[in-house]
Amino acid sequence: MALKMRQSLNQFEAAFERQKMLEQKRREQLRRRAVARSHVRRAERSQQEGKVRFSVLAVCLTVTVVVVTVAMFEALTMIAG
Repeated sequence: MALKMRQSLNQFEAAFERQKMLEQKRREQLRRRAVARSHVRRAERSQQEGKVRFSVLAVCLTVTVVVVTVAMFEALTMIAG
């Protein structure tokens, strides 16, 4: 009976160790996936911010060109007129 109990205890300990290793691997995989998702989100956010900044720059340049052109023609008509 004692041999059977010891064998059962050894099997339980071995199963516990296997389960422990599987859980560690699973946690490591989850951590790696979370890090990868974080990198992807950061890259997407950076790209989106870049698009917004470029759009603002393009609008500012266009407004500047329009204002300078109008001011030049106004000055030209005042001088010529």
